[in-house]
Order: sequence, then structure tokens, then C-alpha cells
Amino acid sequence: MATWPSTQITPPATAAPPAGGGSEKEVGWGFLAALGIAQFGIYVAILSPVYVSLQLKAQEMNPENPAVVLGIALPLGSLGAIIGNPLFGMLSDRTRTRFGRRRPWLIGGILTLIIGLVAVAAAPTILVLTLAWLLCQLGSNAAYSSLMASFADNVPAVRRGRAASILGLAQNVSILAGTYAAVLLVANLPLLFVLPGLVGLICVIVFVIIAPDRLPVQRPEPLSLRVLLGTFWTNPLVHRDFGLAWWSRFLITLATFLFTTYRLLYMQDHLGMEPAAAVGAVANGVLIYTIGLMAATAVSGWASDRLRRRKVFVAGSTLVFGAGLVLLAFAQTVTTFYLAELVMGIAYGVYVAIDYALVVDVLPDPEHPGKDLGVFNIASALPQSFAPALGALLLSVGGGGNYPVLLWGAGAVALIGVVVVLPIRTVR
Repeated sequence: MATWPSTQITPPATAAPPAGGGSEKEVGWGFLAALGIAQFGIYVAILSPVYVSLQLKAQEMNPENPAVVLGIALPLGSLGAIIGNPLFGMLSDRTRTRFGRRRPWLIGGILTLIIGLVAVAAAPTILVLTLAWLLCQLGSNAAYSSLMASFADNVPAVRRGRAASILGLAQNVSILAGTYAAVLLVANLPLLFVLPGLVGLICVIVFVIIAPDRLPVQRPEPLSLRVLLGTFWTNPLVHRDFGLAWWSRFLITLATFLFTTYRLLYMQDHLGMEPAAAVGAVANGVLIYTIGLMAATAVSGWASDRLRRRKVFVAGSTLVFGAGLVLLAFAQTVTTFYLAELVMGIAYGVYVAIDYALVVDVLPDPEHPGKDLGVFNIASALPQSFAPALGALLLSVGGGGNYPVLLWGAGAVALIGVVVVLPIRTVR
């Protein structure tokens, strides 16, 4: 039987040691390209619904108040991300197969996501929509947690800024691709959900063929209730810098989703655009955002590695991102919206280029990155679970549709995110 390239088939006692977080082995551009392709695929599959198609589905289900649909389905569905990311990360750390430990979860996760997307597209009620979205989150996080663990397994410290830049770029190009897919497929909602999932499957297959997936020498301790419960917890008092990095990611993610969950509705309600025109304007805004992001990402990851600095990039970019959110509160024209998107794109390009590197630098246990990265990725998933409800609450101030309050609130959250980065000690 043919085997996957680069997999250690030998027994664990003679397998190559894990790259872990401490490997200094150089990684080639083939791995980095495959890493970016997989990141693009997973994100285009799961974020296209969040940014566009779920909002269109919500309008179809409840034309009078689509925010109610989003406020119910997204928070409950995102529990799949909160539970799934650390759980599947831990399980991938412990998996021992002839195909590796990360690959089974990457393939299984993306297939589960596709099944969930089909169910979301066909959902006739909010309950079915919520359960289907829960399945989507479980699948995407099984794949994503394994991808991030492979990043930690294979990328040495001196190349993490560069690799993190590729991850950040791929993530945001996926948003651009999903948004423009919405422009082309706005009249075909089922295809708008399913097509990104199929793209994700192809991208993940490319990664599992190319990427090394070595089995570690040391076997894990037997799975017990204590180990299972510990999957969802890394002590922030013992691992202080990890805890501060966790809060940094949590806060900028919350600030982001407070706006993006309602971005299409913002264009319609705040700027007075018709739905089709609003979708087009959002697509143009995401294009401008991505251009700014690509330029910033290309420079900042390289600069961070050369200067051996992480905190100044993360804190400064978070501050500028918050300023872009506040600028949106004053927008009365599409031009101002585009300007704000450019500001936020540049800022977030710097942030994502460095944040992944900073996180891997402060991992408590580099030999078992899947578990701790899973805990860390709760910081990305948890805000998504209540940002829609919190956003709906802010919008309701003064009788409803209060987008300035929503955006000022998001900007304040980003400012707090700046403060929590500064006390990190082990990263400069």
C-alpha cells in the first residue's frame, strides 16, 4: 500500500523526534506554501458563511429582523469551536497512525465541515441552522487545530514571523475570495455555502500530501478524565505570558466580530444601500482591506524576525485597528467605509503576521503544541460565540440600529487589547 510522503511509518521508539516548538530545522518554501494553501482552504470554507452567506440566509429566514437569527445561531453554533479546538488539538497530539498524527484530523475535519455546510444551506428553521453551524464549527476546528499544531511541529523559531505572515495573508485572502464568491453567487445560496467547502477540501489535501507529519518518540500518558478536563485549561498564573497572549487574541477577535457580524447590515441600515449594492460594496471593501493587509504582512513578518521583536508590532497594530473601527462610526459615505477598511487591513496585516509567532514563542509545552494551541484558539472562538449577542445589545441602544455605539464599543475593546500585550516578559 502506498504511504503519504514524509510520514514516519516506523514504531514510535525509532521515529524522528518532533519538531515541536524548539526545532531549529529549516523549512522549505514548499512546506510554507502548503501551509498557506491549507489555511486559505479552511478559512474560506468557515469564514465565507460568517462574513456574507449566513447574513443572507438570516435575511431569507427572517426578513424583518435578521439580526435575531444571527444572534441565536452564531453564539450557540460557536460552542463547537470552543470545545472542538482544544479537544481535537489534544487528540491529534495523542494520535498514532501510519499516516501521521495530524493528517487524519485534517481530512476528517474538512469533510465534516462540508457536511455541515450542506445542512446549513438547507436548514428550514433556526434550530436546524444552529445545529448545522455547530457541526461546521466542530469540523473546521478539528482541521484548524491540527494545522496550527503542524505549524508548531515544523517551523523553527527564527522563521516563525515569516510563516505567520503566510498564515495571516492566506486567512485574509480567503475572506476576499469568499466575499467575491458572494457577489457572483448571491442568487444561488446553496452553492454559496457548499463551494467554499469543496475548495477547502482540495487545499487540505495539498497540505497533507506535502507536509511532514512525524510521530514523536515519547508515547502520551493514558487518556483519563483528568487529562480530558485538562484539555480545556492552561493555568494563566503559572504560564503568565501565555495567558496575556490569550487575552490579546480574545480582545481583537471580539472587536473584529462585533463589526464583521453586522457589516452587511451596516451597509444597508447605516449607509442606506440596497442588498445587492451592499454586497458589492462589502466585496470592494474587503478587497481594499486585503490589499492593505498583504502589503503590511509582507513587510512586518520579515521585520519581526530580523529585529527579534514581537510585542511592539502586536500592540501597535491593535491600536490602529481600533482607530479604524471608530472611523467607521463617523462614516456617511462608501468612500469613508473604504478608507476605514484600508486602515484596518494594514493594522490587521501587521497583527496576524506577528501574533502566530508570538503565541508559539510562549507555548507552555512545545513538545505537545496541539493541546495548548487548542486552548489558545478558544480566544478566537469564544468571542464569536457572544459577539453577535453583544453586538445586538449595543445596536439596540436608543431604540435600535445604533451603529456608532457598536463601533465605539468595538474600538474600546481593541484598546484594552493593546494594554494586555505590554506586560508579556519572555517575548521582546
